[in-house]
Amino acid sequence: MKISFIIPCYRSELTIGKVVSEVEETMKTLPQYEYDLFLVNDCSPDGVAGVIKKMCEEKSYIHGISFAKNFGQHAALMAGFRAADGDVCVCLDDDGQTPACEVGKLLGKIEEGFDAVYAKYEHKQHSGFRNFGSRVNDLMTRVMLGKPKELYVSSYFAVRRFVVEDMIRYENSYPYVIGLVLRSTKNITNVNVNHREREVGTSGYTLSKLFGLWFNGFTAFSIKPLRIATLIGVVSAIGGFLYGIYTIIKKFVLPDVAVGFSALMSAIVFFCGLILLMLGLIGEYVGRIYISMNNAPQYVIKDRWN
Repeated sequence: MKISFIIPCYRSELTIGKVVSEVEETMKTLPQYEYDLFLVNDCSPDGVAGVIKKMCEEKSYIHGISFAKNFGQHAALMAGFRAADGDVCVCLDDDGQTPACEVGKLLGKIEEGFDAVYAKYEHKQHSGFRNFGSRVNDLMTRVMLGKPKELYVSSYFAVRRFVVEDMIRYENSYPYVIGLVLRSTKNITNVNVNHREREVGTSGYTLSKLFGLWFNGFTAFSIKPLRIATLIGVVSAIGGFLYGIYTIIKKFVLPDVAVGFSALMSAIVFFCGLILLMLGLIGEYVGRIYISMNNAPQYVIKDRWN
Protein backbone atom coordinates (compact mmCIF):
# COMPACT_ATOMS: atom_id res chain seq x y z
CA MET A 1 0.00 0.00 0.00
CA LYS A 2 1.27 3.43 -0.94
CA ILE A 3 0.62 6.48 1.25
CA SER A 4 0.60 9.99 -0.22
CA PHE A 5 1.05 12.80 2.31
CA ILE A 6 -0.49 16.12 1.26
CA ILE A 7 0.63 19.21 3.16
CA PRO A 8 -0.69 22.70 2.29
CA CYS A 9 2.03 25.25 3.08
CA TYR A 10 1.53 28.88 4.10
CA ARG A 11 3.94 30.91 6.21
CA SER A 12 5.76 27.72 7.20
CA GLU A 13 9.32 28.41 6.07
CA LEU A 14 10.61 27.56 9.55
CA THR A 15 8.40 24.53 10.26
CA ILE A 16 7.82 22.55 7.07
CA GLY A 17 11.28 20.96 7.20
CA LYS A 18 10.57 19.56 10.68
CA VAL A 19 7.20 18.21 9.56
CA VAL A 20 8.75 16.43 6.56
CA SER A 21 11.53 15.00 8.76
CA GLU A 22 8.96 13.68 11.22
CA VAL A 23 7.05 12.00 8.38
CA GLU A 24 10.25 10.37 7.16
CA GLU A 25 11.24 9.12 10.60
CA THR A 26 7.74 7.79 11.27
CA MET A 27 7.50 5.93 7.96
CA LYS A 28 10.78 4.14 8.73
CA THR A 29 8.87 2.44 11.56
CA LEU A 30 6.11 1.42 9.11
CA PRO A 31 8.07 -0.50 6.46
CA GLN A 32 4.94 -2.16 5.09
CA TYR A 33 4.02 1.11 3.37
CA GLU A 34 5.55 3.01 0.48
CA TYR A 35 5.08 6.76 0.65
CA ASP A 36 5.63 10.11 -1.01
CA LEU A 37 4.92 13.72 -0.06
CA PHE A 38 3.17 16.53 -1.91
CA LEU A 39 3.91 20.01 -0.58
CA VAL A 40 1.56 22.69 -1.91
CA ASN A 41 2.72 26.29 -1.54
CA ASP A 42 -0.41 28.45 -1.34
CA CYS A 43 1.46 31.55 -2.56
CA SER A 44 3.04 32.05 0.84
CA PRO A 45 4.70 35.47 1.34
CA ASP A 46 7.71 33.96 3.10
CA GLY A 47 10.44 31.74 1.67
CA VAL A 48 8.63 28.42 1.89
CA ALA A 49 8.65 28.02 -1.91
CA GLY A 50 12.45 27.94 -1.88
CA VAL A 51 12.47 25.42 0.96
CA ILE A 52 10.08 23.14 -0.93
CA LYS A 53 12.09 23.43 -4.15
CA LYS A 54 15.30 22.51 -2.35
CA MET A 55 13.72 19.44 -0.71
CA CYS A 56 12.33 18.31 -4.07
CA GLU A 57 15.80 18.59 -5.64
CA GLU A 58 17.33 16.49 -2.87
CA LYS A 59 14.68 13.74 -2.57
CA SER A 60 12.75 12.14 -5.41
CA TYR A 61 9.75 11.18 -3.27
CA ILE A 62 9.01 14.80 -2.36
CA HIS A 63 6.93 16.70 -4.93
CA GLY A 64 6.22 20.44 -4.92
CA ILE A 65 3.38 22.55 -6.27
CA SER A 66 3.30 26.34 -6.07
CA PHE A 67 0.21 28.50 -6.68
CA ALA A 68 0.22 31.78 -8.60
CA LYS A 69 -1.89 33.41 -5.85
CA ASN A 70 -3.45 32.50 -2.53
CA PHE A 71 -6.43 30.18 -3.07
CA GLY A 72 -6.84 28.77 0.43
CA GLN A 73 -6.19 25.52 2.26
CA HIS A 74 -8.97 23.53 0.62
CA ALA A 75 -7.84 24.46 -2.89
CA ALA A 76 -4.31 23.39 -1.92
CA LEU A 77 -5.66 20.04 -0.74
CA MET A 78 -7.51 19.56 -4.03
CA ALA A 79 -4.29 20.23 -5.97
CA GLY A 80 -2.52 17.65 -3.84
CA PHE A 81 -5.29 15.10 -4.36
CA ARG A 82 -5.06 15.50 -8.13
CA ALA A 83 -1.29 15.08 -8.12
CA ALA A 84 -1.11 12.17 -5.67
CA ASP A 85 -1.38 8.52 -6.67
CA GLY A 86 -1.30 6.79 -3.29
CA ASP A 87 -3.78 4.12 -2.22
CA VAL A 88 -4.39 6.30 0.82
CA CYS A 89 -3.98 10.08 1.07
CA VAL A 90 -3.05 11.58 4.43
CA CYS A 91 -3.52 15.32 4.94
CA LEU A 92 -1.85 17.24 7.75
CA ASP A 93 -0.78 20.76 8.67
CA ASP A 94 2.53 22.44 7.94
CA ASP A 95 3.03 23.96 11.41
CA GLY A 96 3.81 20.76 13.33
CA GLN A 97 0.68 20.89 15.49
CA THR A 98 -0.70 17.74 13.87
CA PRO A 99 1.63 14.89 14.96
CA ALA A 100 2.90 12.99 11.93
CA CYS A 101 4.37 10.43 14.33
CA GLU A 102 0.83 9.19 15.07
CA VAL A 103 -0.14 8.54 11.46
CA GLY A 104 -0.04 4.81 12.22
CA LYS A 105 -3.27 5.24 14.21
CA LEU A 106 -5.05 6.65 11.16
CA LEU A 107 -3.65 3.98 8.84
CA GLY A 108 -4.64 1.27 11.33
CA LYS A 109 -8.28 2.34 11.09
CA ILE A 110 -8.02 2.40 7.29
CA GLU A 111 -6.70 -1.18 7.46
CA GLU A 112 -9.74 -2.10 9.58
CA GLY A 113 -11.96 -1.15 6.64
CA PHE A 114 -12.92 2.48 7.20
CA ASP A 115 -12.98 4.77 4.16
CA ALA A 116 -11.95 7.94 5.99
CA VAL A 117 -10.34 8.57 9.39
CA TYR A 118 -10.13 11.93 11.17
CA ALA A 119 -7.81 12.75 14.04
CA LYS A 120 -9.61 13.83 17.21
CA TYR A 121 -7.99 16.10 19.78
CA GLU A 122 -8.97 15.91 23.42
CA HIS A 123 -7.05 19.10 24.20
CA LYS A 124 -6.63 21.47 21.28
CA GLN A 125 -3.76 23.93 21.48
CA HIS A 126 -5.38 26.51 19.20
CA SER A 127 -6.29 30.03 20.28
CA GLY A 128 -9.77 30.82 21.58
CA PHE A 129 -10.60 32.40 18.22
CA ARG A 130 -9.69 29.24 16.29
CA ASN A 131 -11.54 27.01 18.76
CA PHE A 132 -14.66 29.16 18.37
CA GLY A 133 -14.34 28.89 14.60
CA SER A 134 -14.03 25.12 14.87
CA ARG A 135 -17.19 24.90 16.97
CA VAL A 136 -19.14 27.02 14.48
CA ASN A 137 -17.79 24.91 11.62
CA ASP A 138 -18.83 21.72 13.42
CA LEU A 139 -22.36 23.05 13.97
CA MET A 140 -22.61 24.16 10.36
CA THR A 141 -21.50 20.79 8.95
CA ARG A 142 -23.97 18.96 11.19
CA VAL A 143 -26.94 21.15 10.24
CA MET A 144 -26.17 21.78 6.58
CA LEU A 145 -24.24 18.70 5.46
CA GLY A 146 -25.62 15.98 7.68
CA LYS A 147 -22.38 15.24 9.51
CA PRO A 148 -22.96 12.77 12.37
CA LYS A 149 -22.89 14.55 15.72
CA GLU A 150 -20.30 12.18 17.17
CA LEU A 151 -17.89 12.62 14.23
CA TYR A 152 -15.05 15.06 14.92
CA VAL A 153 -13.61 16.77 11.85
CA SER A 154 -10.06 18.13 11.73
CA SER A 155 -7.35 19.04 9.22
CA TYR A 156 -5.48 15.78 9.98
CA PHE A 157 -7.18 12.90 8.18
CA ALA A 158 -6.72 9.92 5.87
CA VAL A 159 -8.94 8.84 2.97
CA ARG A 160 -8.97 5.87 0.62
CA ARG A 161 -8.25 6.16 -3.09
CA PHE A 162 -11.85 5.78 -4.26
CA VAL A 163 -12.88 8.71 -2.04
CA VAL A 164 -10.12 10.85 -3.54
CA GLU A 165 -11.19 9.88 -7.07
CA ASP A 166 -14.72 11.04 -6.31
CA MET A 167 -13.51 14.26 -4.68
CA ILE A 168 -11.37 15.36 -7.62
CA ARG A 169 -14.39 15.14 -9.93
CA TYR A 170 -15.52 18.36 -8.25
CA GLU A 171 -14.27 21.22 -10.42
CA ASN A 172 -16.27 24.22 -9.17
CA SER A 173 -14.51 27.27 -7.78
CA TYR A 174 -15.37 26.72 -4.11
CA PRO A 175 -14.10 23.36 -2.83
CA TYR A 176 -14.98 22.28 0.70
CA VAL A 177 -13.19 19.07 1.54
CA ILE A 178 -15.37 17.72 4.37
CA GLY A 179 -18.44 18.22 2.16
CA LEU A 180 -16.75 16.21 -0.59
CA VAL A 181 -15.83 13.44 1.84
CA LEU A 182 -19.35 13.26 3.30
CA ARG A 183 -20.96 13.00 -0.13
CA SER A 184 -18.60 10.12 -1.00
CA THR A 185 -18.91 7.91 2.09
CA LYS A 186 -20.43 7.62 5.56
CA ASN A 187 -17.95 4.95 6.64
CA ILE A 188 -15.89 7.43 8.68
CA THR A 189 -14.36 7.19 12.14
CA ASN A 190 -12.11 9.07 14.57
CA VAL A 191 -8.87 8.25 16.37
CA ASN A 192 -7.48 10.16 19.34
CA VAL A 193 -4.16 11.93 18.80
CA ASN A 194 -2.26 14.62 20.65
CA HIS A 195 -2.42 18.22 19.50
CA ARG A 196 0.75 20.24 19.94
CA GLU A 197 1.28 23.87 20.66
CA ARG A 198 2.42 26.03 17.76
CA GLU A 199 6.16 26.62 18.00
CA VAL A 200 6.51 29.35 15.37
CA GLY A 201 4.18 32.07 14.06
CA THR A 202 0.41 32.35 14.24
CA SER A 203 -2.51 30.73 12.46
CA GLY A 204 -3.12 31.82 8.87
CA TYR A 205 -6.88 31.75 9.41
CA THR A 206 -8.36 35.23 9.78
CA LEU A 207 -11.98 36.11 10.49
CA SER A 208 -12.61 36.77 6.80
CA LYS A 209 -11.11 33.41 5.80
CA LEU A 210 -13.27 31.60 8.38
CA PHE A 211 -16.40 33.33 7.07
CA GLY A 212 -15.38 32.36 3.55
CA LEU A 213 -14.95 28.74 4.65
CA TRP A 214 -18.38 28.68 6.30
CA PHE A 215 -20.02 30.17 3.21
CA ASN A 216 -18.34 27.52 1.07
CA GLY A 217 -19.71 24.82 3.32
CA PHE A 218 -23.35 25.79 3.37
CA THR A 219 -23.72 27.14 -0.18
CA ALA A 220 -21.62 24.67 -2.17
CA PHE A 221 -23.16 21.43 -0.87
CA SER A 222 -26.55 22.26 0.61
CA ILE A 223 -29.80 24.05 -0.27
CA LYS A 224 -30.92 24.06 3.36
CA PRO A 225 -30.17 27.80 3.76
CA LEU A 226 -32.71 28.54 1.02
CA ARG A 227 -35.26 26.28 2.73
CA ILE A 228 -34.57 28.00 6.06
CA ALA A 229 -35.06 31.35 4.32
CA THR A 230 -38.40 30.14 2.97
CA LEU A 231 -39.44 28.97 6.45
CA ILE A 232 -38.46 32.31 8.00
CA GLY A 233 -40.42 34.10 5.29
CA VAL A 234 -43.53 32.03 5.99
CA VAL A 235 -43.24 32.53 9.75
CA SER A 236 -42.70 36.28 9.29
CA ALA A 237 -45.69 36.57 6.96
CA ILE A 238 -47.91 34.72 9.43
CA GLY A 239 -46.58 36.90 12.26
CA GLY A 240 -47.29 40.08 10.29
CA PHE A 241 -50.80 38.90 9.43
CA LEU A 242 -51.59 38.06 13.06
CA TYR A 243 -50.14 41.38 14.22
CA GLY A 244 -52.39 43.17 11.73
CA ILE A 245 -55.46 41.36 13.09
CA TYR A 246 -54.37 42.21 16.64
CA THR A 247 -54.06 45.88 15.71
CA ILE A 248 -57.56 45.96 14.15
CA ILE A 249 -59.15 44.24 17.15
CA LYS A 250 -57.30 46.55 19.53
CA LYS A 251 -58.62 49.59 17.63
CA PHE A 252 -62.20 48.36 17.93
CA VAL A 253 -61.92 47.35 21.59
CA LEU A 254 -59.89 50.39 22.70
CA PRO A 255 -60.71 53.15 20.20
CA ASP A 256 -59.00 55.83 22.29
CA VAL A 257 -55.64 54.08 22.22
CA ALA A 258 -53.51 55.25 19.30
CA VAL A 259 -51.58 52.70 17.29
CA GLY A 260 -47.99 53.67 17.93
CA PHE A 261 -45.91 55.00 15.04
CA SER A 262 -42.80 53.43 16.56
CA ALA A 263 -44.42 49.98 16.56
CA LEU A 264 -45.30 50.39 12.89
CA MET A 265 -41.77 51.47 12.00
CA SER A 266 -40.28 48.60 14.00
CA ALA A 267 -42.38 46.11 12.07
CA ILE A 268 -41.43 47.70 8.74
CA VAL A 269 -37.72 47.73 9.54
CA PHE A 270 -37.84 44.14 10.82
CA PHE A 271 -39.56 42.71 7.77
CA CYS A 272 -37.54 44.79 5.33
CA GLY A 273 -34.39 43.49 7.02
CA LEU A 274 -35.59 39.90 6.60
CA ILE A 275 -36.33 40.50 2.92
CA LEU A 276 -32.88 41.97 2.31
CA LEU A 277 -31.28 39.07 4.19
CA MET A 278 -33.09 36.51 2.04
CA LEU A 279 -32.29 38.40 -1.16
CA GLY A 280 -28.64 38.51 -0.14
CA LEU A 281 -28.64 34.75 0.46
CA ILE A 282 -30.22 34.09 -2.93
CA GLY A 283 -27.72 36.48 -4.49
CA GLU A 284 -24.87 34.49 -2.93
CA TYR A 285 -26.10 31.33 -4.64
CA VAL A 286 -26.65 33.11 -7.97
CA GLY A 287 -23.20 34.72 -7.77
CA ARG A 288 -21.50 31.39 -7.17
CA ILE A 289 -23.42 29.85 -10.07
CA TYR A 290 -22.28 32.73 -12.28
CA ILE A 291 -18.64 32.36 -11.22
CA SER A 292 -18.75 28.59 -11.76
CA MET A 293 -20.31 29.00 -15.21
CA ASN A 294 -17.41 31.26 -16.13
CA ASN A 295 -15.05 28.40 -15.29
CA ALA A 296 -13.22 30.27 -12.54
CA PRO A 297 -10.37 27.96 -11.45
CA GLN A 298 -10.05 26.29 -8.08
CA TYR A 299 -6.37 27.20 -8.24
CA VAL A 300 -3.65 28.23 -10.71
CA ILE A 301 -0.33 26.38 -10.57
CA LYS A 302 2.71 28.53 -11.22
CA ASP A 303 5.51 26.03 -10.58
CA ARG A 304 5.96 22.29 -10.14
CA TRP A 305 9.02 20.56 -8.75
CA ASN A 306 9.69 16.84 -9.15
